[in-house]
Parts: sequence; C-alpha cells; structure tokens
Amino acid sequence: MSNSLFPWQDGVWQQLQQMRARLPHAILFHGAEGIGKTVFAELFAQSLLCEQPQADGHACGVCASCGWFMQYNHPDYRRVRPEILDGEDASDGDEGGEAGDGKKTAKAAKAPSKEIKIDQIRALSGFMNISTHRQGQRVVLLYPAEALNTAASNALLKTLEEPPPNTVFLLSSNSLDRLLPTILSRCRKFAMPLPSREQAMAWLRQQDVKDADVWLAEQGGAPLTAYAQSQSEGRELIDEFLLHLTKPGIDGALKCAEHLQKTPVAELVGWQQRWLYDLFSFKLCGTIRYYPRYEKALAGLAAKVETGALLRALKSSNERRAIAEHPLSARLFIEEMLLDYAAMFA
Repeated sequence: MSNSLFPWQDGVWQQLQQMRARLPHAILFHGAEGIGKTVFAELFAQSLLCEQPQADGHACGVCASCGWFMQYNHPDYRRVRPEILDGEDASDGDEGGEAGDGKKTAKAAKAPSKEIKIDQIRALSGFMNISTHRQGQRVVLLYPAEALNTAASNALLKTLEEPPPNTVFLLSSNSLDRLLPTILSRCRKFAMPLPSREQAMAWLRQQDVKDADVWLAEQGGAPLTAYAQSQSEGRELIDEFLLHLTKPGIDGALKCAEHLQKTPVAELVGWQQRWLYDLFSFKLCGTIRYYPRYEKALAGLAAKVETGALLRALKSSNERRAIAEHPLSARLFIEEMLLDYAAMFA
C-alpha cells in the first residue's frame, strides 16, 4: 500500500480529523474513480490502529501496530474486496480482507469474482466476536462498495444496523447510486473531491507521464486512472476507436467491431460514453471535456445530429454499460453499439 497521502488529499485529511472526537461506526468515502479514495481510507485505518498517532492524525509508521498493518497482518484489521483485486495494491484506480485476501488458492479453477460475496461478509462474524488486540479498535475496510452483490449487501446491512463495539467500518465507493439506500443511511458520507487540474498535472508530470494533459482530459480529471491508462498498451486501440467515431458508417462499424472484439467491452462503452457526452456538450454550449484533441471532428458531427437522437444515444449507452461486463458475444455487442451510433447520422 502507499504510505502517504496524494498531494490533493491534505485538505480533506484535515476535515476528517474533526470527526475523530465522535467517530461514527461507519464512514463511506465517495467520489470519482481514480482519485485515491481507497489509499486515503487505508491510511485512516492505519491511523486508527496506530499506538502512537501523530498530532496531525497520521500513523507513526514505527510502532508494532503499524508494522503489522503495513504487512496486512494486523489482528484487528480486515479488508473486504472482490477476488479479482487480490494481489493488487489499494488505489481505486482505483482498487478484501483476509475475508477476501486469505482464499487465493481456490481461484485457479475459475475466473476470480468481480463481486463481494455474502461469504466474505459472513467471514467477518468471527473476527468481530472476539476481543480486540490490546483492547483497542478493530477496523474493516470494504471497497468498492458497489461490488457488493444483493445477498452481501443485505448481510452487511444487518451488521451496520447493530454494529459491534469498538468496530469502525470504512467503505469506499465510486458510485453512490449503486448502493442500497438503507446502507447509505447507516453510514456517515464523506465526499472526496477531484483534484484541481494543476494538482493532477503536477503529479502526473512527477510520474513522467507523456501527454499528461491528454490522458487527464480523457479520464475526466482523475489522475490515477489517467496514469494507469498511460502505462497500458491500449493507446493505439483508443485512437482507432475514436477515429471510427469521427467517421461513422456501417462498413466502418463492422470492421471496427471485428478488430476490437478482444478489447474489454466495458472500456469501449466508456470511451463512447465520453464521446457522446462531448458531442452533447458541444452541441448545447460549445464546450468539450474529454476529447479536446478532436474538437474539429466533434464540431462537425454536432452540426449533423439532432439533440433528441443524442439524448437517446446517451440513455442507450448507460444501459449498455450495465451489461457490458458480461456480453453474450463481444463482437455482436460492439457491432450493435456502433451501428446505432452510425444511425444517428444517416
């Protein structure tokens, strides 16, 4: 895990310290994906368990408790997260516990789950029913909260309704509207804002990211996802996909779907969602958020498309995003998405 805050988190850390005098039993950190919410929550968890916290609330980093924590060995700490995140550092770039970390040997036979399952929540029962180490607090970090499936959400809700003593739940979420209202009502919500463009650009330059402004714009101002994308090998795929969007047509849609069928469908839907948002934004007020490099193409397309058609396309895109993780046929899914897009300009 990271051992320090990101530069844009100092102010919100100070705000969080004001809650320590009367700490709620559950805090929900929420904000855009890729801004470091989970790293922030982990550092707060460490500070709660630290034996000699500093005056500013940070953990000392040298006591026995901090040593255990940094090795994910602390007896009073559990992470709960989908199996697919096991073996990764928390970054929510974003982004369980020994309830999720301790069962790695069984994953070879099948693909790791993207959900937080009820067994992971039930596994916390034994942890919460024993005395804490040195009579201190116990902390449960759960992320991303929207990965809870229905059964796990209901099981967690029962725990939050009757929280065990000396236990603090820290949840991190990229999307509050995907959580049960009853879970939201039992957590103290703590908003994590996007960093300013200047802060994000300065950090990306420190990481030696080339074309940092392009990556940052495409990720909506989220520096961690911008960094992750810059380190991937998908730049050519993104450019190919966007080039097709600049020249919509039936033949191009079929060829693009065939060539990109092995690209994660959810990523393609996300790229198109941003493109449609820019089209809509430019048509209404002449502004572009995600793809300023394509201003000329977006301007030309915005002049050809009806506002109503754009609204329908945005709605369809949101619906596709909900099922994009498990398409029956990736190629057919992409074909339909691109043909619908081309139909707007027919």
